Amino acid sequence: MAMTEITFEKMDGVGIITMNRPESRNALTLNMVSEMGEAIEACQRPDVRAVLLTGAGGGFCSGADLKFVLETLENDDPKGLQDYITTLANDLHHKVVIGLRRLEKPVVAGINGVAAGAGFSLTLGCDIRVAARSARFLMAYANIGAPADGGSTYLLPRLIGASRAMEMYLASQPTSAQAALEMGLVNHVVEDDALHQHAMETAVRLAKGPTAAYARVKALFDSSWEHDLATQLDLETAAFADIALTDDFQEGIKAFTERRQARFQGK
Repeated sequence: MAMTEITFEKMDGVGIITMNRPESRNALTLNMVSEMGEAIEACQRPDVRAVLLTGAGGGFCSGADLKFVLETLENDDPKGLQDYITTLANDLHHKVVIGLRRLEKPVVAGINGVAAGAGFSLTLGCDIRVAARSARFLMAYANIGAPADGGSTYLLPRLIGASRAMEMYLASQPTSAQAALEMGLVNHVVEDDALHQHAMETAVRLAKGPTAAYARVKALFDSSWEHDLATQLDLETAAFADIALTDDFQEGIKAFTERRQARFQGK
């Protein structure tokens, strides 16, 4: 897979997707979004059992690259600007955000610096968020007179509550990693030089787990917002019944009764 704006590699059962435009703090372009979609699709393969999403250099992702937007404005082409923004948003939403949520593997975000705008939204689409102490979170949209995208209006209120989510949008001021931890926006904060190791260790640990069960729970959590309790209970029963037929479940039961560590294979 030839990539120019991201890198993709597999290590210890983990698919590592790295946004790779450090000169722009990994600002998103149409090409980068397309390549991310391809990488997410590649993570469907069975030898990838967890995913790590991170950024190269000193930033996670600064949002959409506004260079083209500025050029279009200078050319007095509002229709071209609208078409570009619509295409970028649609590709980001359907290829990346929905791709991450529907991926039947746990996804870890290794947030190594600023996560702003759509870059902030990308962190929300992941299952576990590990932040460097110097990381900063910024919705940023209001600063350019824009509404929010990237799924942030759906995912952020569910993480931190509607009031705090609205405040983050209206204020459009940076939130520190420590503040993000305290409000439940991230799971872990580590020193900058330990970020990659900690995020990778988290992903490797998940890759060694019962990934078939992880996939079901991920889907159950996402669907719970749409159902009443009775419906959700029925879905839980169906998921449990399916998992009971897997090798991993049977191995887990044997390991528990034999007082040993389970050896899960994702099957």
